This record gives sequence, structure tokens and C-alpha cells, in this order.
Amino acid sequence: MNSARGQRTIEAETPNGNDIDNAVAAHDAAIAARGLDIWVGNEPTFTDRFSQAAEWLTGAAGEDKRQRTEGLIAALARDRPGDAILRCIGRQYPGENEPRCSIGLYGRRDGRSVWSGPPDPAVASPHSPADLNAFDVCVADALLNWGFSTRRFTGRGGDFRHVVERGNPRPIPDLMDDPRLQRPSIHGGPISPAGLCDELARDGLYLLLLGRYWFAGKTVPSVELPAVADVDTFVALLGALGEAAARCDLPNLVLLGFPPPVDATVRWTTVTPDPAVVEVNSAPHATVAAFLEDTRRHYSAASALKLSPYRLYYNGDVADSGGGGQITFGGASPARSPFFLSPQLLPRLVRYVARHPSLSYLFAHDHVGPFGQSVRPDEMGADVLTELRLALRLLAREESPSPTVIWQSLAPFLADASGNSHRAEINIEKLWNPNQPNRGMLGLVEFRAFRMQHSPERAAALATLMRSILAHLIVDGDAIDRLDLPEWGSQLHDRFSLPFYLEADLREVLTDLRASGFGLGAALTGELQTDPWRTLASFTWGHCSVTIRRAVDFWFLLGDASNQAGTSRLVDASTGRIEIVLRPRSSGASGKAIAGWKVRANDIELPLRHETDPDGPVRVCGVRYRRFVPSPGLHPTLGPQSPLRLLFIDPAKTGAYEVRTYDWSPDGANYKGVPSDLGEATTRRANRCVLRHIGPEEVPIARPMPPGAHAGFTLDIRYPSIPCATGTGTIHPSDQSQLRRPELHQA
Repeated sequence: MNSARGQRTIEAETPNGNDIDNAVAAHDAAIAARGLDIWVGNEPTFTDRFSQAAEWLTGAAGEDKRQRTEGLIAALARDRPGDAILRCIGRQYPGENEPRCSIGLYGRRDGRSVWSGPPDPAVASPHSPADLNAFDVCVADALLNWGFSTRRFTGRGGDFRHVVERGNPRPIPDLMDDPRLQRPSIHGGPISPAGLCDELARDGLYLLLLGRYWFAGKTVPSVELPAVADVDTFVALLGALGEAAARCDLPNLVLLGFPPPVDATVRWTTVTPDPAVVEVNSAPHATVAAFLEDTRRHYSAASALKLSPYRLYYNGDVADSGGGGQITFGGASPARSPFFLSPQLLPRLVRYVARHPSLSYLFAHDHVGPFGQSVRPDEMGADVLTELRLALRLLAREESPSPTVIWQSLAPFLADASGNSHRAEINIEKLWNPNQPNRGMLGLVEFRAFRMQHSPERAAALATLMRSILAHLIVDGDAIDRLDLPEWGSQLHDRFSLPFYLEADLREVLTDLRASGFGLGAALTGELQTDPWRTLASFTWGHCSVTIRRAVDFWFLLGDASNQAGTSRLVDASTGRIEIVLRPRSSGASGKAIAGWKVRANDIELPLRHETDPDGPVRVCGVRYRRFVPSPGLHPTLGPQSPLRLLFIDPAKTGAYEVRTYDWSPDGANYKGVPSDLGEATTRRANRCVLRHIGPEEVPIARPMPPGAHAGFTLDIRYPSIPCATGTGTIHPSDQSQLRRPELHQA
């Protein structure tokens, strides 16, 4: 019979907030007691999981996404009335004609107000047009009051402009012949190939452009801000503009321009569109408690706008939002980064993560592996591993390597095969990257192997896990320095595709942390070890309990360049992988209850491995198969192998339990929309596993295992039973062919 295991609804997954808060507080205290200063930030991404519009499936831009972006920043701004909303220039990616919008919330960490002017129209609806001439005069007077000298003039397009200098009591000389004063708005076109640059600001002169911003069918006064280098000057500019706007009784004001300066006193959070999602670039925090508080605020604001941290597929499969949930670590300033204060920390981290694949795959999004969004160095070949091993040994002999040496030594290896460091599992493009002197030299390391988590508490659990690992590597460094890079070989994608072995590896990590004094406690550990959305179905027969779970798979990038466009890449997502685990029904029972069972997949007997976990003996094996035929895609002569026919043969030889696992509804009918919630998704997954008992006379003769189909942990039934010259092979007939397009993944 079917058991109730795996049938929990979303309400059952709501964590106990008090227990989590107490565990986080204990973690922060343990870090502080060792005198460690490790800041943490994240990039939560949210989607409209019910929408089929391109902007919520693959596209980066769209009108609905723009409105929700503004709604999200407005919700966050209502909790921080003294912060300023800044509409800055975002990043421009290859293939895009203009930079993406980026709306940020800028404020001081100590709570002091930086903005006393009128609200952005996203917070309060725009009123009637304002008198820009009067505002221009008020700006000039206010700038003088705030210690700036200024010269007013008119741009060639008729806009009002001010060239401003701080701390100079003398009038600014006549610079009207300087062509830099007539530069166009940076919001008026694409970013220069040389990047954003404010030449006047480099000379200590700040250009303000007063104009009008089109919002919801009305024009709103706006000021385009320069690239100010220091926080005090920037806050003084905001003070002057707020005073001028209040004096003119402006109902709204839009602040545009270059990204603002940031230091340890400033909290800067941005919301930007990304393919299929809205991304929040959260301000970093000195404690996980502050991180959790901020993350809860982001999730709550997103939920109010009907934005979700996860995506539900028609068949009940659960994925993250589509944009990932990266977590970033650094210090209060680049100079205070723990990766520079403890120069061997990053090399130790590379060693440690290489030894623990659970950190790479257990919490990851769907697209992992050498062509994914969080590539491990050892996924790029033996030569890369050899050179990385040498690089680590050379760094180990340096007593105190400089930030430049650390970056130069490891950057070639912390990248994907194309050299793109943004797709590395350990992303150091913002550590000390001289190719990006502003945003690339921040002392930050980003962990990209994390899917967007369903709850703020689970995100905090991951942040605590990684922060504890960093603390462990700093404190227990001598032992870590002696570790070498493992050579997993085929086990990396075979053994560690299965959740059973990833969970065992995570237990080793947690044991290390407890031994070093940075244990996470029961509440946080429980969050990390709970992942019911992988479960397809559970069954109990006699003294045997069986669980079928979705395993990790590694999808292949289609190499034809014509299939790649913009910021997305085409991958063959036609393979599936499941994990089958048998265990005694009664906790503490011996392995005899499961010893005699045999399991077949499409009539091939599975070589079940005998293992143990904290609950006792188990038998485990993975199965890899073709879910559908993609077009375009790999292996055009290989047909679909869904549904899988799993036979669990009773050791008493009274017959077998047949479980057919479908990747779509068993009757082939279309679903009536995506699941309404996680509970309905769980039901749909369970319904895809159809059980019946068959008599001994119906149990077929086992087929021989195809050559090359088993590497030790997973049986790959895509391999033909009998190799043949035509390459077509022999495959088990399929009850259903569900054709779907290959999946697009953000580049």
C-alpha cells in the first residue's frame, strides 16, 4: 500500500521560527567569541510561477516584471522611510541593446535618515507636473546651504544642469567649453564597451541633470546623479536635493544615475530583472540574525506581490524560482574581508568543497555539472585538476599571499570551461579582479551551487552552514592545509548524483563543524536535512519500506552555436535519474528484512548496494533513463524510456510489486494548469507512480545488463542491451512518448 510519507503539504514545512532564531543567535555568538568577522549577503530570486509569459519563463525584461520590480522596492521602502530609492544603471549583457533597470534602496545602517524629500512615484502615485524652473533655482540654493559650490547652465537638449564641487568656497570657473558638461544622460542608450565612466567625477566635479521621468502616463521631476566616490559627499548631495524638493513642494522626485558609493555604514539593496525572475541583491550583514530578518522581509514583500521562491511544473516536480539563491561572504570593507585577513582561507575552501560534493549538489538547482551554472574545477578534466593542485601547493608555501596573488593563482580554475568565472561554483569575480576595478575588487566570494530556498529560515540555515565552514577553515587551518584534492573520477557524477550519498557526505561536514565548536544545532540541521520535494513515492510491503526519489542529473550543453542566443543556452534535459532505497520497515531492525528483495528497472536487475545510515541498514541504487526525445538534442536514435517499469520481487517468491514511474500523467492527458500549491504538487508526483501486484507467472525473465551501463552506483538503461552496427540498439518499449522542447538555462 502507499504510505503517507512524502505527502506533506506546504504548511507542514513551515519551520519553527523561535528554534531557528535561537540557533542562529547561538551561531552568531560562537563566531563572535572567536573574534571572527564574516559578513553574509544573498541574492534571492522570485518568479510568477503561474505565468506563461516569456518574461517569467526565459526573458529578462517585460512590463509586468518592471511593475513588480517597482512594487517590491516600494514595499521594502515603506519599512525604511528614511532611505532613498535610486533608479540606477544596471548591467548590460552580451546580446542586449540596453542596460537592465536596477532600482535600489539606499540608507544608513544606524538608522539615520539619508532622504527627506518627496517619494519616488513607485511609493506614491505621481501628481500634476511640477515647475522645473523653480526646482532648478531651489537646487542651486540648497547646494550652497550644504557646502557645495555650483554653476547652473542649460544642456543642449534644454534640460537644467548643475556642475558641483564640494568643499570649495570659490565659484566654479566657467567650464562651458568642456564637452563633458554636455554628455547625454547615461540612461539614454547602451553602456559603452569601456564600461560606465564619469570623467568629471574623477576630477572632483559632479554633474547633476534635472529633467523629467515618464511614469504611468505622467511626467515626474528627476535628477540624474553622478558617480560620487565617497558616502559623505553622496549623502550630502541627497540632503541638498531633498531640501530643494521640499522647498518647491514637489509631490514626487525620481533619482537616477550612476550606482552610489557603499561602505560599512551603508545598507544598499537593489531589485533587478533577470531571465524568468526578479532578483534582490541584498545588502550584506555582519550576523546571520540580521541576514534572516532582512530575508524574511524580502520573502514577505515578494509574497504580497504573488511572487514565489519556487516553481511548480505541471507534473508536480518542484524547482527553484529559476534564478538561483546565491550566498555571498566578505567583510565590512574589502580590506576587512576574511579572505584577505586569513589569506589561506580561499585555498582551504577550494580543498574542502572539492572533498565534499554535498556542498555542490545537495542544495543545487536543476542545471549542474560541467555545463551548468555552478561548475566545480574537477568537472573540467584531469589537466585542470593537476594544475589546480599545483596552484594550491604554491599558495600554501606563501606565508601571507596578497589579494592580487590569491586572485591570480585561483581565478583560472574557478571558472567554467569557457573561462567564465560567473558560472563557477566558488565565484571570485568580485574578490580582487583587476579587470573590473570597481565592482570586481570587493573582497567577496559567492557560492552559486544553491537553488532558491522555499523559506527564509532554510536560506539562513544554508548561510549558517557556509559561514561555519569558513570559520572552521580559519580556526583549524593547519589540518585543512594538509588535505589534497581528491580524484573522484566517475564517482563524482555517479555516486554523488544520489541523495543518499549526498546526505551522508553532509553528515560528515556537520561532524567536522561540531568538532571545531561551530555546530549548527538541531533546528538548523533539521532544516538542511529536510527536502521532501525530491520524493516521488513511498511504499511499505511486509517488513520492507521503499522510497523512490528524484536524483541529481547532469544535462549536456548542445554545442551548436546556432542554438545559443542572448543570455540563455540550450541544454539537453531529456535524461532523468531516480534513486531507489530499501530499508527495514521497523527502525533498528537488521538487514535481513531487505536482504532477499530483488529490484529490476525495465527488466534489468539492479545491483543494489548494501549501506547503512543513522536509521540502520539500507540497499540503494540509482537509475538513469531517457524521459523524452528532445529536438534538437542528443542521441537522435534513442527513444523515450518513460514510464520506467520497476519490479520489486518478493523474497518469498509470491510474485512482485510493479511500480511504473511516469514523467507525465499516466493517462497521457493534459493537466488542468500547474499545481496550486506544494501539496497538490506532491499528490501529482505520487500519482505518477502506479502500483500493482503481479503473480509469479507474470514476472518476466531478467534481461542482461547492457555493457557499460553500470559505473558502480547508477544503472544507465539508455545503453542498448545488444550493441549493434546501426547504433539503434535495443530499448524497452515505452507506453508513452511525451515530446517537449529542450530546456533553456540562463547563461
